[in-house]
Amino acid sequence: MTRARWAAVAVAVLLAGCGSDPTSSGDEPSAASETPEASGNNPVIDQDFPDPDVLEVDGTYYAYGTNGNGSNVQVATSSDLEAWEVLDEDPLPRLPTWVIPGKTWAPEVTQLDDGSFVMYTTTTNFDPTFQCIAVATGDAPEGPFEVAGDEMLVCPDDEGGAIDASTFLDEDGARYLLWKNDGNCCGKDTWLHIAPLSDDGLSLAGDETRLVKQDQPWEGNLVEAPTMVEHDGTYVLMYSANDYGSDKYAIGYATADSPTGPFTKGEEPLLTTDASNGKYIGPGGQDVVSAPDGSDRLVFHSWDLSFSQRGVNEVPLEWEDGTPVVVLDEG
Repeated sequence: MTRARWAAVAVAVLLAGCGSDPTSSGDEPSAASETPEASGNNPVIDQDFPDPDVLEVDGTYYAYGTNGNGSNVQVATSSDLEAWEVLDEDPLPRLPTWVIPGKTWAPEVTQLDDGSFVMYTTTTNFDPTFQCIAVATGDAPEGPFEVAGDEMLVCPDDEGGAIDASTFLDEDGARYLLWKNDGNCCGKDTWLHIAPLSDDGLSLAGDETRLVKQDQPWEGNLVEAPTMVEHDGTYVLMYSANDYGSDKYAIGYATADSPTGPFTKGEEPLLTTDASNGKYIGPGGQDVVSAPDGSDRLVFHSWDLSFSQRGVNEVPLEWEDGTPVVVLDEG
């Protein structure tokens, strides 16, 4: 294989979502107009495991995915980000009565300073009946987690609800929660939001800030799945956009000098179906993780050729002046 580098800015292109229920529009997946051949050793999790979130604890990587295989949340483990074992145990075995079961999507797990763990999940609220964000606690990364409190952590009914929670820990110790208001459910704009978290991760500790919304042609009518990282003083907000059930779904990014912005979007998306020559169909639901050798990896889901499942992929991620650069194999 010859490695070709493709980036969202000033780099030549060398190459030509969740669970059984979606996390976005509620539509059935639509087939791509063309279905190019796939190649390479991805996916690393070759089954339906959408919206992967990866956490490293004491040398073991834990990947969490949208509900499937009879579990509210899926979990897999790996020592190297390449070979994964999907566990039989459900890390979130019980849901409270104020949650509609069967729609537990896009989990995010973070470890607190005291060694405990907090999970944020997209679930469906009974009243108001919107997708919203619940929070759960656990003593081990594989669970079991138990939903905390008697209501959603974030549930803005005037904005269509909230989905796709993620966390960001700044170098100064400040912890943040990010999410998308699910405005595309009801004809509203979709914004990516950020707000400070309490030390125990169970409540918001300050006002929320709107970061970016859909305003680029490639994004379609939504942005979602925010992921924030900091590299050499630059805050990078990665996100997914467009129709999750098609080959138009893609990963974008924006940069800023602080976690609350203002953010400037990249001139082009970071990873698309076309840029990978169809190897990754509708890439999205991304996360960034450090590999055992210290290099960064982009972890994301993409569709198989039949649009029947979204497996998990991982590719090298490099940086140029604070800008993320995806490294792809040219098949």
